[in-house]
Amino acid sequence: MITQPSSKPRFIRALAAPSAALTALLLAGCAGAAAPGTAGAASTAPDSEASRPAAKEAQGPTPRLVLTHDGGITVLDAKTLKPVGGAEIDGFNRLNPAGDGRHVLVSTGDAFRVFDAGSWSEPHGDHSHHYAGEPRLTERAFEASKSGHVVRHAGKAVLFSDGSGRVESFDTAGLAKALANGLPETDVYTAAEAHHGVAVPLEDGGLLVTLGNDESRSGAVVLGPGKGQDRKEIARNENCPGVHGEAVAAHGTVVLGCENGMLIYKDGTFSKVASPDKYGRMGNQAGSEESPVILGDYKVDKDAELERPTRISLVNTDTATLRLVDLGTSYSFRSLGRGPAGEALVLGTDGGLRVIDPATGKVTTTIKVTAPWTESTTWQDPRPTLFVQGSTAFVTEPDARKIHAVDLKSRKVLKSAVLDVVPNELTGVEG
Repeated sequence: MITQPSSKPRFIRALAAPSAALTALLLAGCAGAAAPGTAGAASTAPDSEASRPAAKEAQGPTPRLVLTHDGGITVLDAKTLKPVGGAEIDGFNRLNPAGDGRHVLVSTGDAFRVFDAGSWSEPHGDHSHHYAGEPRLTERAFEASKSGHVVRHAGKAVLFSDGSGRVESFDTAGLAKALANGLPETDVYTAAEAHHGVAVPLEDGGLLVTLGNDESRSGAVVLGPGKGQDRKEIARNENCPGVHGEAVAAHGTVVLGCENGMLIYKDGTFSKVASPDKYGRMGNQAGSEESPVILGDYKVDKDAELERPTRISLVNTDTATLRLVDLGTSYSFRSLGRGPAGEALVLGTDGGLRVIDPATGKVTTTIKVTAPWTESTTWQDPRPTLFVQGSTAFVTEPDARKIHAVDLKSRKVLKSAVLDVVPNELTGVEG
Protein backbone atom coordinates (compact mmCIF):
# COMPACT_ATOMS: atom_id res chain seq x y z
CA MET A 1 0.00 0.00 0.00
CA ILE A 2 2.12 2.81 -1.38
CA THR A 3 0.98 5.98 -3.11
CA GLN A 4 -0.97 5.39 -6.30
CA PRO A 5 1.04 5.08 -9.52
CA SER A 6 1.23 8.08 -11.80
CA SER A 7 -0.94 7.94 -14.90
CA LYS A 8 1.54 10.13 -16.76
CA PRO A 9 4.46 8.91 -18.92
CA ARG A 10 7.68 8.06 -17.09
CA PHE A 11 8.77 11.64 -16.52
CA ILE A 12 10.75 12.71 -13.47
CA ARG A 13 9.94 15.78 -11.40
CA ALA A 14 12.86 17.96 -10.36
CA LEU A 15 13.41 20.93 -8.09
CA ALA A 16 14.95 24.29 -8.50
CA ALA A 17 17.77 24.98 -6.05
CA PRO A 18 16.50 26.20 -2.66
CA SER A 19 17.19 29.78 -1.76
CA ALA A 20 15.53 29.58 1.65
CA ALA A 21 14.74 26.93 4.23
CA LEU A 22 11.80 25.67 2.19
CA THR A 23 11.98 25.09 -1.57
CA ALA A 24 9.26 25.14 -4.19
CA LEU A 25 8.56 22.10 -6.31
CA LEU A 26 9.07 22.67 -10.04
CA LEU A 27 8.82 20.47 -13.10
CA ALA A 28 11.95 19.67 -15.04
CA GLY A 29 13.19 17.33 -17.77
CA CYS A 30 12.83 13.60 -18.23
CA ALA A 31 14.92 10.60 -19.15
CA GLY A 32 14.25 7.30 -20.84
CA ALA A 33 13.86 4.09 -18.88
CA ALA A 34 16.96 1.96 -18.47
CA ALA A 35 16.82 -1.53 -19.90
CA PRO A 36 16.83 -4.39 -17.40
CA GLY A 37 20.32 -5.19 -16.20
CA THR A 38 21.76 -1.79 -17.16
CA ALA A 39 22.53 1.34 -15.24
CA GLY A 40 19.57 3.55 -14.41
CA ALA A 41 19.58 6.83 -16.33
CA ALA A 42 16.90 9.04 -14.81
CA SER A 43 17.76 12.68 -14.09
CA THR A 44 21.40 12.51 -15.15
CA ALA A 45 22.14 16.20 -15.70
CA PRO A 46 24.75 17.35 -13.16
CA ASP A 47 23.67 19.69 -10.39
CA SER A 48 24.98 23.17 -10.97
CA GLU A 49 27.46 24.67 -8.50
CA ALA A 50 24.86 27.31 -7.62
CA SER A 51 22.36 24.61 -6.67
CA ARG A 52 24.65 22.95 -4.17
CA PRO A 53 24.08 23.94 -0.55
CA ALA A 54 26.91 25.79 1.13
CA ALA A 55 28.45 23.66 3.88
CA LYS A 56 30.75 24.53 6.75
CA GLU A 57 33.16 22.18 8.44
CA ALA A 58 31.90 20.98 11.81
CA GLN A 59 33.80 19.77 14.86
CA GLY A 60 32.15 16.38 14.71
CA PRO A 61 29.29 14.45 13.10
CA THR A 62 26.05 16.43 12.93
CA PRO A 63 23.20 13.90 13.00
CA ARG A 64 19.89 15.13 11.62
CA LEU A 65 16.27 14.03 11.62
CA VAL A 66 14.10 14.12 8.53
CA LEU A 67 10.31 14.16 8.82
CA THR A 68 7.42 14.51 6.44
CA HIS A 69 4.33 16.64 6.94
CA ASP A 70 1.46 17.87 4.82
CA GLY A 71 3.12 19.63 1.89
CA GLY A 72 6.75 19.06 2.67
CA ILE A 73 9.82 17.75 4.44
CA THR A 74 11.44 19.29 7.52
CA VAL A 75 14.95 18.61 8.81
CA LEU A 76 15.89 18.95 12.50
CA ASP A 77 19.24 18.98 14.24
CA ALA A 78 19.11 15.68 16.16
CA LYS A 79 20.95 17.15 19.14
CA THR A 80 18.92 20.35 19.60
CA LEU A 81 15.66 19.32 17.83
CA LYS A 82 15.71 22.72 16.11
CA PRO A 83 14.75 23.00 12.41
CA VAL A 84 17.63 23.55 9.98
CA GLY A 85 15.72 23.54 6.68
CA GLY A 86 13.54 21.44 4.46
CA ALA A 87 11.62 21.38 1.18
CA GLU A 88 8.11 21.64 -0.17
CA ILE A 89 6.73 18.54 -1.88
CA ASP A 90 3.09 17.69 -2.55
CA GLY A 91 1.27 14.47 -1.75
CA PHE A 92 1.86 11.67 0.71
CA ASN A 93 5.55 10.75 0.61
CA ARG A 94 7.56 8.03 2.36
CA LEU A 95 11.11 8.31 3.67
CA ASN A 96 13.92 5.78 3.29
CA PRO A 97 17.54 6.31 4.41
CA ALA A 98 19.81 5.82 1.40
CA GLY A 99 22.46 4.13 3.53
CA ASP A 100 25.31 6.63 3.13
CA GLY A 101 24.63 8.65 6.29
CA ARG A 102 23.64 11.72 4.28
CA HIS A 103 20.85 11.14 1.78
CA VAL A 104 17.23 10.04 2.07
CA LEU A 105 15.19 8.51 -0.75
CA VAL A 106 11.65 9.86 -0.94
CA SER A 107 9.03 7.49 -2.38
CA THR A 108 6.72 9.78 -4.35
CA GLY A 109 4.80 7.27 -6.47
CA ASP A 110 6.48 7.86 -9.83
CA ALA A 111 10.03 8.18 -8.49
CA PHE A 112 12.46 7.72 -5.65
CA ARG A 113 13.54 11.36 -5.16
CA VAL A 114 16.96 12.04 -3.63
CA PHE A 115 16.90 14.33 -0.59
CA ASP A 116 20.20 15.69 0.73
CA ALA A 117 19.96 16.15 4.50
CA GLY A 118 22.98 18.47 4.30
CA SER A 119 25.22 16.75 6.84
CA TRP A 120 28.04 14.32 6.12
CA SER A 121 31.54 13.09 6.92
CA GLU A 122 34.50 12.49 4.60
CA PRO A 123 37.45 10.20 5.44
CA HIS A 124 40.81 11.96 5.55
CA GLY A 125 43.68 9.65 6.41
CA ASP A 126 43.26 8.37 9.95
CA HIS A 127 40.37 10.72 10.72
CA SER A 128 37.32 12.29 9.08
CA HIS A 129 36.21 15.80 8.25
CA HIS A 130 32.61 16.64 9.08
CA TYR A 131 30.34 19.08 7.26
CA ALA A 132 26.92 20.63 7.81
CA GLY A 133 24.94 22.70 5.31
CA GLU A 134 21.48 23.45 4.00
CA PRO A 135 19.20 20.45 3.31
CA ARG A 136 17.56 20.24 -0.11
CA LEU A 137 15.52 18.05 -2.39
CA THR A 138 17.97 17.51 -5.25
CA GLU A 139 17.38 17.24 -8.99
CA ARG A 140 18.14 13.54 -8.82
CA ALA A 141 15.47 10.84 -9.05
CA PHE A 142 15.25 7.14 -9.84
CA GLU A 143 12.29 6.35 -12.08
CA ALA A 144 9.62 4.15 -10.58
CA SER A 145 6.11 2.85 -11.01
CA LYS A 146 4.53 2.95 -7.53
CA SER A 147 7.81 3.46 -5.69
CA GLY A 148 7.80 1.22 -2.64
CA HIS A 149 10.33 -0.21 -0.20
CA VAL A 150 14.02 0.67 0.00
CA VAL A 151 16.29 -1.84 1.76
CA ARG A 152 19.88 -1.18 2.86
CA HIS A 153 22.14 -4.14 3.57
CA ALA A 154 25.58 -5.48 2.67
CA GLY A 155 26.74 -2.08 1.42
CA LYS A 156 23.93 -1.75 -1.10
CA ALA A 157 20.55 -0.07 -1.38
CA VAL A 158 17.74 -1.79 -3.28
CA LEU A 159 14.68 0.06 -4.62
CA PHE A 160 11.48 -1.88 -5.33
CA SER A 161 8.82 -0.54 -7.72
CA ASP A 162 5.47 -2.15 -6.91
CA GLY A 163 3.89 -1.22 -10.24
CA SER A 164 6.52 -2.87 -12.44
CA GLY A 165 8.48 -5.33 -10.30
CA ARG A 166 11.64 -3.37 -11.08
CA VAL A 167 14.42 -4.06 -8.55
CA GLU A 168 17.20 -1.49 -8.80
CA SER A 169 20.33 -1.65 -6.64
CA PHE A 170 23.49 0.41 -6.17
CA ASP A 171 26.52 0.68 -3.87
CA THR A 172 25.80 3.17 -1.11
CA ALA A 173 29.40 4.17 -0.38
CA GLY A 174 29.82 6.09 -3.63
CA LEU A 175 26.38 7.69 -3.75
CA ALA A 176 27.42 11.27 -2.92
CA LYS A 177 30.22 11.27 -5.50
CA ALA A 178 27.97 9.78 -8.18
CA LEU A 179 25.23 12.34 -7.56
CA ALA A 180 27.60 15.15 -8.58
CA ASN A 181 27.33 13.91 -12.16
CA GLY A 182 24.03 12.07 -12.29
CA LEU A 183 22.97 8.85 -10.61
CA PRO A 184 25.07 5.92 -9.45
CA GLU A 185 25.49 2.95 -11.73
CA THR A 186 22.72 0.51 -10.90
CA ASP A 187 21.92 -3.12 -11.47
CA VAL A 188 18.33 -3.80 -12.53
CA TYR A 189 16.45 -7.05 -12.07
CA THR A 190 12.77 -7.37 -12.97
CA ALA A 191 10.55 -9.68 -10.93
CA ALA A 192 8.41 -12.19 -12.78
CA GLU A 193 5.25 -10.25 -11.85
CA ALA A 194 4.64 -6.82 -10.41
CA HIS A 195 3.46 -6.75 -6.78
CA HIS A 196 3.79 -4.89 -3.49
CA GLY A 197 7.12 -6.44 -2.63
CA VAL A 198 10.60 -6.08 -1.32
CA ALA A 199 14.13 -7.16 -2.24
CA VAL A 200 17.13 -7.66 0.06
CA PRO A 201 20.79 -7.60 -1.04
CA LEU A 202 22.81 -10.44 0.48
CA GLU A 203 26.36 -10.55 1.82
CA ASP A 204 27.53 -12.94 -0.92
CA GLY A 205 26.27 -10.67 -3.72
CA GLY A 206 22.99 -12.53 -4.07
CA LEU A 207 19.51 -11.04 -4.02
CA LEU A 208 16.35 -12.11 -2.18
CA VAL A 209 13.12 -11.06 -3.95
CA THR A 210 9.50 -11.61 -2.89
CA LEU A 211 7.05 -13.50 -5.10
CA GLY A 212 3.55 -12.30 -5.94
CA ASN A 213 1.25 -10.41 -8.26
CA ASP A 214 -1.45 -7.76 -7.94
CA GLU A 215 -3.83 -10.30 -6.36
CA SER A 216 -1.69 -12.27 -3.90
CA ARG A 217 1.83 -12.79 -2.56
CA SER A 218 3.24 -16.20 -1.74
CA GLY A 219 6.89 -16.19 -0.69
CA ALA A 220 10.38 -15.41 -1.93
CA VAL A 221 13.20 -16.52 -4.20
CA VAL A 222 16.95 -16.15 -3.69
CA LEU A 223 19.09 -15.36 -6.71
CA GLY A 224 22.83 -15.90 -6.77
CA PRO A 225 25.49 -13.27 -7.53
CA GLY A 226 25.36 -11.77 -10.98
CA LYS A 227 23.81 -8.99 -13.00
CA GLY A 228 20.20 -8.29 -13.92
CA GLN A 229 18.25 -11.24 -15.32
CA ASP A 230 21.41 -13.36 -15.57
CA ARG A 231 21.21 -14.23 -11.86
CA LYS A 232 20.51 -17.90 -11.18
CA GLU A 233 17.88 -19.10 -8.72
CA ILE A 234 19.39 -20.95 -5.75
CA ALA A 235 16.49 -21.19 -3.29
CA ARG A 236 12.72 -20.71 -3.23
CA ASN A 237 9.90 -20.87 -0.68
CA GLU A 238 6.23 -20.31 -1.49
CA ASN A 239 4.86 -21.06 1.98
CA CYS A 240 4.56 -17.43 3.08
CA PRO A 241 1.09 -16.13 2.20
CA GLY A 242 0.77 -12.35 2.17
CA VAL A 243 4.54 -11.92 2.45
CA HIS A 244 5.30 -8.41 3.71
CA GLY A 245 8.21 -6.51 5.19
CA GLU A 246 11.77 -7.60 5.90
CA ALA A 247 14.41 -7.43 8.59
CA VAL A 248 17.97 -8.61 9.12
CA ALA A 249 19.15 -10.28 12.32
CA ALA A 250 22.63 -11.24 13.55
CA HIS A 251 24.87 -13.18 11.16
CA GLY A 252 23.12 -11.71 8.12
CA THR A 253 19.96 -13.74 8.62
CA VAL A 254 17.02 -12.33 6.61
CA VAL A 255 13.37 -12.67 7.60
CA LEU A 256 10.07 -11.93 5.89
CA GLY A 257 6.66 -11.65 7.52
CA CYS A 258 3.80 -13.98 6.56
CA GLU A 259 0.12 -14.23 7.44
CA ASN A 260 0.86 -17.50 9.22
CA GLY A 261 4.32 -16.96 10.66
CA MET A 262 7.77 -15.78 9.61
CA LEU A 263 10.06 -16.95 6.82
CA ILE A 264 13.79 -17.20 7.65
CA TYR A 265 16.63 -17.29 5.12
CA LYS A 266 19.90 -18.44 6.69
CA ASP A 267 22.99 -20.30 5.44
CA GLY A 268 21.57 -20.74 1.96
CA THR A 269 18.21 -22.25 2.92
CA PHE A 270 14.71 -21.19 3.93
CA SER A 271 12.90 -22.28 7.07
CA LYS A 272 9.54 -21.33 8.51
CA VAL A 273 8.39 -20.42 12.01
CA ALA A 274 4.63 -21.01 12.14
CA SER A 275 2.11 -18.90 14.02
CA PRO A 276 0.10 -20.68 16.75
CA ASP A 277 -3.06 -19.24 15.15
CA LYS A 278 -4.36 -20.16 11.70
CA TYR A 279 -4.10 -16.49 10.83
CA GLY A 280 -1.20 -14.98 12.78
CA ARG A 281 0.29 -12.15 10.74
CA MET A 282 3.77 -10.74 11.41
CA GLY A 283 3.83 -8.19 8.61
CA ASN A 284 6.06 -5.59 10.28
CA GLN A 285 9.46 -6.41 11.75
CA ALA A 286 12.49 -4.75 13.36
CA GLY A 287 15.87 -6.46 13.36
CA SER A 288 19.29 -5.84 14.89
CA GLU A 289 22.72 -7.15 13.95
CA GLU A 290 23.31 -7.39 17.70
CA SER A 291 20.62 -10.02 18.21
CA PRO A 292 19.41 -13.22 16.54
CA VAL A 293 15.86 -12.31 17.64
CA ILE A 294 13.46 -10.43 15.35
CA LEU A 295 10.78 -8.18 16.83
CA GLY A 296 7.49 -8.29 14.96
CA ASP A 297 3.86 -7.33 15.33
CA TYR A 298 1.18 -10.02 15.70
CA LYS A 299 -2.34 -9.80 14.29
CA VAL A 300 -5.03 -12.48 14.31
CA ASP A 301 -8.14 -10.84 12.79
CA LYS A 302 -7.94 -11.16 9.02
CA ASP A 303 -11.19 -9.27 8.46
CA ALA A 304 -10.56 -6.30 10.76
CA GLU A 305 -10.59 -2.84 9.23
CA LEU A 306 -7.87 -2.02 11.73
CA GLU A 307 -6.76 -4.52 14.34
CA ARG A 308 -5.20 -3.00 17.44
CA PRO A 309 -3.02 -5.84 18.72
CA THR A 310 -1.57 -5.96 22.22
CA ARG A 311 0.81 -8.86 21.59
CA ILE A 312 4.19 -8.66 19.84
CA SER A 313 6.22 -11.53 18.38
CA LEU A 314 9.84 -12.39 19.12
CA VAL A 315 11.32 -14.86 16.63
CA ASN A 316 14.69 -16.42 17.46
CA THR A 317 16.39 -17.08 14.12
CA ASP A 318 19.03 -19.33 15.73
CA THR A 319 16.50 -21.75 17.21
CA ALA A 320 13.56 -21.07 14.83
CA THR A 321 11.25 -20.50 17.78
CA LEU A 322 8.51 -17.94 18.47
CA ARG A 323 7.58 -16.15 21.67
CA LEU A 324 4.43 -14.00 21.97
CA VAL A 325 4.41 -11.23 24.58
CA ASP A 326 1.27 -9.37 25.70
CA LEU A 327 2.17 -5.75 26.42
CA GLY A 328 -1.18 -4.71 27.89
CA THR A 329 -1.45 -1.89 25.35
CA SER A 330 -1.91 -1.64 21.61
CA TYR A 331 0.63 -0.19 19.20
CA SER A 332 0.97 0.65 15.48
CA PHE A 333 3.18 -0.40 12.58
CA ARG A 334 5.36 2.64 13.35
CA SER A 335 5.89 1.58 16.96
CA LEU A 336 8.66 -1.01 16.54
CA GLY A 337 12.39 -0.37 16.93
CA ARG A 338 15.67 -1.75 18.24
CA GLY A 339 18.18 -0.28 20.65
CA PRO A 340 21.99 -0.19 20.29
CA ALA A 341 22.44 -3.47 22.19
CA GLY A 342 19.63 -5.20 20.30
CA GLU A 343 16.95 -4.48 22.91
CA ALA A 344 13.41 -4.55 21.53
CA LEU A 345 11.47 -1.28 21.68
CA VAL A 346 7.72 -0.83 21.34
CA LEU A 347 5.82 2.47 21.61
CA GLY A 348 2.36 1.79 23.06
CA THR A 349 -0.84 3.75 22.58
CA ASP A 350 -0.72 4.44 26.32
CA GLY A 351 2.25 6.73 25.59
CA GLY A 352 4.86 4.40 27.07
CA LEU A 353 8.02 3.27 25.31
CA ARG A 354 8.69 -0.29 26.40
CA VAL A 355 12.21 -1.70 26.54
CA ILE A 356 12.09 -5.49 26.16
CA ASP A 357 14.75 -8.16 26.60
CA PRO A 358 14.47 -10.02 23.26
CA ALA A 359 15.84 -13.25 24.74
CA THR A 360 13.26 -13.53 27.51
CA GLY A 361 10.41 -11.28 26.42
CA LYS A 362 10.56 -9.43 29.74
CA VAL A 363 9.61 -5.74 29.72
CA THR A 364 12.54 -4.25 31.63
CA THR A 365 11.44 -0.60 31.54
CA THR A 366 8.48 1.51 30.42
CA ILE A 367 9.37 5.13 29.71
CA LYS A 368 6.48 7.60 29.67
CA VAL A 369 6.92 9.69 26.51
CA THR A 370 3.61 10.88 25.02
CA ALA A 371 0.01 11.34 26.03
CA PRO A 372 -2.25 8.34 25.28
CA TRP A 373 -3.21 8.20 21.61
CA THR A 374 -5.53 6.35 19.23
CA GLU A 375 -4.38 4.95 15.91
CA SER A 376 -6.24 6.22 12.85
CA THR A 377 -7.91 3.69 10.56
CA THR A 378 -6.29 5.49 7.59
CA TRP A 379 -2.73 4.16 7.46
CA GLN A 380 -1.31 7.28 5.80
CA ASP A 381 -2.49 9.55 8.65
CA PRO A 382 0.08 10.85 11.17
CA ARG A 383 0.55 8.78 14.32
CA PRO A 384 3.30 8.65 16.95
CA THR A 385 6.38 7.25 15.27
CA LEU A 386 9.53 5.69 16.73
CA PHE A 387 12.97 6.15 15.14
CA VAL A 388 16.23 5.08 16.78
CA GLN A 389 19.58 6.69 16.04
CA GLY A 390 22.50 5.42 18.10
CA SER A 391 21.48 5.36 21.76
CA THR A 392 18.65 7.87 21.30
CA ALA A 393 15.04 7.00 20.52
CA PHE A 394 13.09 9.79 18.84
CA VAL A 395 9.31 9.77 19.18
CA THR A 396 6.88 12.08 17.41
CA GLU A 397 3.59 13.19 18.98
CA PRO A 398 1.45 14.54 16.11
CA ASP A 399 -1.54 15.59 18.25
CA ALA A 400 0.70 17.96 20.21
CA ARG A 401 3.02 18.82 17.29
CA LYS A 402 5.95 17.59 19.36
CA ILE A 403 9.03 15.45 19.06
CA HIS A 404 10.82 13.82 22.00
CA ALA A 405 14.38 12.51 22.41
CA VAL A 406 14.75 9.55 24.77
CA ASP A 407 18.15 8.44 26.08
CA LEU A 408 18.14 4.65 25.99
CA LYS A 409 21.04 4.48 28.44
CA SER A 410 19.50 6.53 31.24
CA ARG A 411 15.99 5.64 29.99
CA LYS A 412 14.78 9.19 30.40
CA VAL A 413 13.30 11.80 28.09
CA LEU A 414 16.22 14.14 27.40
CA LYS A 415 14.52 16.82 25.37
CA SER A 416 11.19 17.72 23.77
CA ALA A 417 10.40 20.33 21.15
CA VAL A 418 7.26 21.86 19.66
CA LEU A 419 7.15 21.75 15.86
CA ASP A 420 5.62 24.16 13.35
CA VAL A 421 4.10 21.22 11.47
CA VAL A 422 2.25 17.99 12.23
CA PRO A 423 4.91 15.26 11.83
CA ASN A 424 4.16 12.09 9.90
CA GLU A 425 7.03 9.85 8.77
CA LEU A 426 10.39 10.10 10.53
CA THR A 427 13.93 8.98 9.75
CA GLY A 428 17.43 10.41 10.06
CA VAL A 429 21.07 10.50 8.94
CA GLU A 430 24.22 10.12 11.03
CA GLY A 431 26.03 13.05 9.38
